[in-house]
Amino acid sequence: MAEARATTARVARTFSLACRLLPREVRDDVHLLYLVLRTLDDLVDFGDPRAAAEVEAVEAWCATGAVRSREAAILAALDRRHGLPREAVEDFCRGMRDDLAARPIATEEELDVYCHRVAGTVGLLMAAVLGVVPGREREAARAAAALGCAMQRTNILRDIDEDREQGRVYLAQETLARFGGDALPGHREALVRDQITRADALYDEGLAGVALLARGRFAIRAAGAMYREILRQIERDGYGARPGRAVVPTRRKLAVAARARVAA
Repeated sequence: MAEARATTARVARTFSLACRLLPREVRDDVHLLYLVLRTLDDLVDFGDPRAAAEVEAVEAWCATGAVRSREAAILAALDRRHGLPREAVEDFCRGMRDDLAARPIATEEELDVYCHRVAGTVGLLMAAVLGVVPGREREAARAAAALGCAMQRTNILRDIDEDREQGRVYLAQETLARFGGDALPGHREALVRDQITRADALYDEGLAGVALLARGRFAIRAAGAMYREILRQIERDGYGARPGRAVVPTRRKLAVAARARVAA
């Protein structure tokens, strides 16, 4: 459990702030879920030779219930407590395989699929852990997936330069071509404006559904608002006028989270 809490605090500072606002009875399970997903993602992103086998072990748990890895064991325990949607875990693994294969993203539709696999699924799993209002499950699932996708599109915009340095491009090729063929600093304002509009629409849809969660509404609204603030920081920084990550100061994050409490 200590590793799960430490991983969230070390790797996901914004999410870690939001986790402190979760009800105590689900907080540790959210940390555990994050540990599983982050472990798989890091193995894939850093090219670890164990990555394919670890993803396969989780796929095997989805298919047969077999527990062949620590991550599968954690998922099995969470499933007993919360009834995780297996399809979401399977889709997350498909996203990991997309990354392992370095599959190029040609269109915005393909980018939507990718974002759903690697992040919309996280929203669905979070909704399972937190619970939803009875009778509103489908609506809550759509919103939870949209919020996850909004955060992934935010990641992509925030990390354009960092990803390029590592030979990765997560922007759709058709979009890059439409806005000049590259996304170099100082030459990407129109592209970034277009992508921010798409992300904001997903935040609108996702945050509107937070009210359908049974628990943790304030924490999730705060997480979404703090993450959305990265888009505002990109705007303040001139839409990628200079290279590097947009960084929201902690003081501003806390102010945004406080405003989210009013709306929760």
